[in-house]
Amino acid sequence: MAVVKKIVLAYSGGLDTSVILKWLSEEYQCPIIAYAADVGQEEDWDAVRAKGLATGAEKVIISDLKKEFVEDYIFPAFRANAIYEGSYLLGTSLARPIIAREQVRIAHAEGADAVSHGATGKGNDQVRFELAYLGIDPSLTIIAPWRIWDLDSRTKLVEYAKEHQIPVPVTKEKPYSSDENLLHISFEGGILEDPWNEPEATMFKLTVAPEAAPDVATYLEIEFAGGNPVALDGVKMEPLPLFMKLNALGGANGIGRLDLVENRFVGMKSHGVYETPGGTILRTAHRDLETITLDREVMRIRDSLSSRYAELIYNGFWFSPERELLQTTMDASQKTVNGTVRLKLYKGNCTSVGRKSEQSLYQESFATFEADQVYNQADAGGFIRLNGLRLRMAALQKK
Repeated sequence: MAVVKKIVLAYSGGLDTSVILKWLSEEYQCPIIAYAADVGQEEDWDAVRAKGLATGAEKVIISDLKKEFVEDYIFPAFRANAIYEGSYLLGTSLARPIIAREQVRIAHAEGADAVSHGATGKGNDQVRFELAYLGIDPSLTIIAPWRIWDLDSRTKLVEYAKEHQIPVPVTKEKPYSSDENLLHISFEGGILEDPWNEPEATMFKLTVAPEAAPDVATYLEIEFAGGNPVALDGVKMEPLPLFMKLNALGGANGIGRLDLVENRFVGMKSHGVYETPGGTILRTAHRDLETITLDREVMRIRDSLSSRYAELIYNGFWFSPERELLQTTMDASQKTVNGTVRLKLYKGNCTSVGRKSEQSLYQESFATFEADQVYNQADAGGFIRLNGLRLRMAALQKK
């Protein structure tokens, strides 16, 4: 076991990290700083602080990262249209690097030489946390209790907690686990381990059921500048309140629910259910505006890189040279993504119904089916003959 003088633990106040807090103090016999990141989850922070101190933390630090999370993590990923395996908008994946970066900053400020987390040895989060630590400061010792202790079941955790007088909630246990932040809430495990099971109606938190959403459609206009949303319905807004408003609108209209089986980086498949109301609206609008503001070939190249960019985030490589390189490319493509998209929100559906931009590449005078003076239709004959030359040669060869 490594010899360390002070540890910063990524702490939530739940059963797992509360047990880890006590276990670290006993095993390493050194001060433990319990650090909790506010990335938009619903939480009683006074209770988290009190429980951390009561469980043995030398200090409890709660960092409000919501503004930075939206501006420096969510918006950059959405400028790239990042989406994992065709549907997942990377809610948990984007939160881990900002949490880890603040954890390393605290370690430096508090003179700690080790960091620890509560991720298990089977999931993606252990990879995301630890790759982030290594990408920021590889000199820190990393302690992953789930990979080295013998508390390998919930029963053992509860027994340990009772033995050390750590409060264990007596409420009915949820039949799943969840993770919440500004971008989404995820549900997995428990009853969802069987991918045939439909999620229970009572599980959802951020969205109403599409069937229960209003019978009248909600219309919304989002203005973009450089690929970032800057106004709603003509009212300029800062990133955080703007995104929170999108969450509220999406939730009220049942938008953003997702049920999928994904491929974890560690090699297994996992069944998850997600709610991403504001993110779903934002991606729909952003993608639609690009259809009139991005050059065709620029869009094709950018799209060919988007899936790779999303994989890097999902797999924990936010602090990597390749992600930074791709980010530069993605952002360069967004210089012309300026304009407004009108959306229709109705019973779980988000549909673009209008778009406009002063930099639009769409020209009605070219696209019209009426008579025009800018396009000679006879030119298309030569275009088709040249593009069909190889097909003609192949057909002749077959004969």
